[in-house]
Amino acid sequence: MIENSGGIKRILVATTLYPNANQNRHGIFVETRLRQLLKTGEVEARVVAPVPWFPFKISSMEQYSVYADVPVYEQRNGIEVFHPRYLVIPKIGMLLTPFFLAITLFFCARKIRKNGFKFELLDGHYFYPDGVATALVAKLLKVPYLITARGTDINLISSYKIPRKMIRWAAKNAAGNITVSTALKEKLTDLGVPADKVHVLRNGVDSELFVIGDAQKIRKEMKLTGNVLVSVGNLVEPKGHALVIQALKNLPGFHLLIIGLGEQLGALQTLANELDVSDRVQYIGEQSQTDLAKIYSAADLLILASSREGWPNVLLESMACGTPVVATRVGGTPEIVKAPEAGQLIATRSSDAIVAGIQQVLNSPPRPEDTRKYAQKFSWGQTISGLTDLLDKIMIHSTPNTAKSQ
Repeated sequence: MIENSGGIKRILVATTLYPNANQNRHGIFVETRLRQLLKTGEVEARVVAPVPWFPFKISSMEQYSVYADVPVYEQRNGIEVFHPRYLVIPKIGMLLTPFFLAITLFFCARKIRKNGFKFELLDGHYFYPDGVATALVAKLLKVPYLITARGTDINLISSYKIPRKMIRWAAKNAAGNITVSTALKEKLTDLGVPADKVHVLRNGVDSELFVIGDAQKIRKEMKLTGNVLVSVGNLVEPKGHALVIQALKNLPGFHLLIIGLGEQLGALQTLANELDVSDRVQYIGEQSQTDLAKIYSAADLLILASSREGWPNVLLESMACGTPVVATRVGGTPEIVKAPEAGQLIATRSSDAIVAGIQQVLNSPPRPEDTRKYAQKFSWGQTISGLTDLLDKIMIHSTPNTAKSQ
C-alpha cells in the first residue's frame, strides 16, 4: 500500500509525446500540463520520453532521422527529461512496439529510481503504444499507473483488434484513466472500460502566453494583406490543410498561413499551384508558442479542417489571442466551440463548408476581447485541481499489482 496523504507526490512521466531539442512543439500539450501541475508545489517529476531508433538508412524512412541528434538527457523548463532509444520496425512493427518501448522504459525507470528519485506513480500519455508500455513497466516495478488518452490512440488505433485488446487491458488495470474530452471518454467506455475509471480533464490554455497582439504591426512585419487565415498542424491528410487550400479558390483576397511540418508539404504546394492560389499560401513550418501567439493575433480566423481530434488546443490558443475559429465537428471540438464569440463549427468536412463557415463568421465577427474572454473560461486551474485530487486518491488507496487482468 502506498502511504502518501498530503505529502509531495513523486511521479515519472512516460511518453513518446514530449518536446525535445529538435522538436519544440512535439507533444507540447503533455509538457504544458506537467508544468502547470508542478506549479502547485505538490508534485516532483521526471520525464522519460523515448525516441525511435531505426538501425538502417533508407530514403523512405527519412522521418526517423530527426531523432538521431536528440540528446539522451536534457533539462527543459527546469524539468529533467531522458530520451532513451527504442527499436522501431516501420510498417510491420505495430504489434511489437509496445514491448520494445516497455523494455526501454523499464531500464531507464529503474536507473532513475536507483539514482535516488523514488517515484510512486507512472504517468503515461497516449494509450498505444505508450500507455500499454507504461502498464507493463508499472506491473514490473510494482507501482500504480495513470494513462491519458489524447485522441488518435482511441479514435483510430483502437479500431485494430489486437491493439484494442491491449488498450482495454491497460485501461482496466490502471489506477485511473484520463481523457481530454467527453467524446474520448465515451469511446473509451465503449471499449468496455468502466466509466468510473475514466476522468475527463481537458487541456487548458495559457492566457498569459497567448494574448491579443498588435495585428497591424505583425501583418506589416509579415507582409500580409487582405483577410488572413491560419491552418495549424502536422502536414498530414487528417489535418485537412488541402481542404483549406481548396477553399481559398473561392475566397479571393484571402491569404493562408500553414504552420507545421510533414510529409504532405510537396503535395500541398502542388495543389496550390494547380488551383492558382500559390501566391496566397505561405508555409512557415514549425513555430514557437511565442511566435504562434503573434500569428494568431495577425489572423482573421483559425481554420481547423481535421477528420479526427481529441482536444485541439490550437482552437483555444487562437481564441485567447482574440481570433475566432472555424472547425470541423469532430472529437472534442463541439465541447470547445459553443458560442458565436468562439467561432463556427461545420458539420461537413468539405471546402465548400469551410468557405460558408468563414463567410458566416466574418459577416458578423465577434470582438477580439469577447473571443479572448470566452477562451479564458478554459483555464488550467480546474483541470489541475482535478488532477491533484486524482493523484491524492491514487497515492492513498492504490495497491499496486493487485488488479486482476481482464
